[in-house]
Amino acid sequence: MAKVKSAFFCQNCGYETPKWLGKCPSCNEWNTFVEELIQKQVPQVVAFSKSERAAKPQSLQEIKKQEHPRILLGDTELDRVLGGGIVPGSLVLFGGEPGIGKSTLLLQMAVSSSKMNVLYVSGEESDQQIKMRAERIGVKNEACFILTETNIQNIFQQAEEVQPHLLVIDSIQTLYSPTIESSPGSISQVRECTAQLLRYAKQSNVPVFLIGHITKEGSLAGPKVLEHMVDAVLQFEGDRNHVYRLLRSIKNRFGSTNELGIYEMNSQGLRQVENPSEILITNTDSSLSGISIAATLEGMRPMLIEVQALVSTAAYGTPQRSSTGFDSKRLNMLLAVMEKRCGFKLGAKDVFLNIAGGIKVDDPAIDLAVVAAVLSSNADIAIAKNIALSAEVGLSGEVRPVNRIDQRIYEAEKLGFDKIIISKYNKGIDQKNFNIELIQCGKIGEVVRALFA
Repeated sequence: MAKVKSAFFCQNCGYETPKWLGKCPSCNEWNTFVEELIQKQVPQVVAFSKSERAAKPQSLQEIKKQEHPRILLGDTELDRVLGGGIVPGSLVLFGGEPGIGKSTLLLQMAVSSSKMNVLYVSGEESDQQIKMRAERIGVKNEACFILTETNIQNIFQQAEEVQPHLLVIDSIQTLYSPTIESSPGSISQVRECTAQLLRYAKQSNVPVFLIGHITKEGSLAGPKVLEHMVDAVLQFEGDRNHVYRLLRSIKNRFGSTNELGIYEMNSQGLRQVENPSEILITNTDSSLSGISIAATLEGMRPMLIEVQALVSTAAYGTPQRSSTGFDSKRLNMLLAVMEKRCGFKLGAKDVFLNIAGGIKVDDPAIDLAVVAAVLSSNADIAIAKNIALSAEVGLSGEVRPVNRIDQRIYEAEKLGFDKIIISKYNKGIDQKNFNIELIQCGKIGEVVRALFA
């Protein structure tokens, strides 16, 4: 009989100690230690391993490079966020709030990939429930195998028989290893199961998707070391009041972390949104004040977003400053620039800002659109619908250039805009190359005259 004893683990970084501590000496977090049962002697259950030979050091020149082309998953948005498809042998952690659509997206991807065998392992739902969800999605794939199992050793045995090209685990918090005495979902189990799945992915060259829960603070549940072990961390986010879901890459060893995927949730599952500009801009017949259109970039993808502002006289002593989807500190800075450099009296007024569609933007190129929307609401004069803006605003009130301005201009031109206001300091921009009129300004005053003259 193996000797069982308890130890304390830090929930934030996984640090182990034989006694409880108030402050973790590794990550300096307070009150993060929990007690778990551990087993010192390992039972006769061997984790997945194709070779027991010890690795030997090799010089960089001796290592033979093997070409492994990326695997296209059939989902354009997911492939874009991963950097052009998934790399063979990679481990991807997929996180998101409960009910946001994590399982639906990966099941939809699994049943749509008809060219490869997919093993979908679920520890949260029965096979009948997964069958109902697959029928609702409406895509059938005979090469998609469903396994309802939580024992990591049994999963490896079935994977040896099926020989999948892709493995999906839903979710990592439900798995357990017989070599660990603690309950499923504990730090020891999550760390050990992830380590065995990482070993399986690297030795068999099969990519693995792990669905992970998140805490109430919005971070991925489990020890922080979990994010260091995997090759990519994807965050699936969205608002329950909106039908759109955003897929972001927090970490990616094989691609950019600036890419963004957009989906629309409907009764048939998640629909890929190929042109996000059309859904983020409100199509109304009447002209409304306080609305401007900004040309922004999310990774390599240009898109147009709608900036909404409301300026009103402060009913109470202290004016309110509120922003949704935009940095509130940057909003305060732009308001100070408008008051100090341009003479607009906004110090005694409430200012509310919203990025339509429920998305969050940190691109400085939307500064000019924010300024235009605030001034439009303050003067109650609508901005023409055929004008887009793309420039950064400096502390001295100058209109600063932004990178990759040509892609922003082409996106505005493609969507039928007639004019776009940019900085006159952008180099290499020639009106002859575009069918849209370029209005180049150097100060906010020039922008105001171009918009409201």
